[in-house]
Order: sequence, then structure tokens, then C-alpha cells
Amino acid sequence: MGCHLCDEMTASLRLLQSELAFEFELVDIDKNEQLRKRYDVDVPVVALGGEVVCYHFFEEDMLRQAIENG
Repeated sequence: MGCHLCDEMTASLRLLQSELAFEFELVDIDKNEQLRKRYDVDVPVVALGGEVVCYHFFEEDMLRQAIENG
């Protein structure tokens, strides 16, 4: 994807993934006009069930809370 923030977010998700046993999908917003309009400069985005959990930077506490309440 060519985005250092995206790379950092992905690495953080992978570290937490083994502990919390969740799956995630990488989506290139540039390939989807609706997503590009919605998130444009707010990448990377972590969403769960259509709700944004965090964007720009990884927020472990927010993700943990979203998974536990999800």
C-alpha cells in the first residue's frame, strides 16, 4: 500500500492478534471510491462492525474495548 502509518498499524494489529484471536482484512481505499471519499486523509483506519475504532495511529486500549464489547 505504500503508507508507513498503514505498515505500523498492521504490525501492531498482528502483534495483538495472537493474544486476542481476531482476524482483520487490509483494504486499499484507493480502489474503492466510497471508502476513499469517506476516509481520504484519515488512513489508516481500524473499524469493527462498520464503526471506526481508531485512525492514524494504533490505539490498543480502544481496540481491546471494541473487541470485548463487540
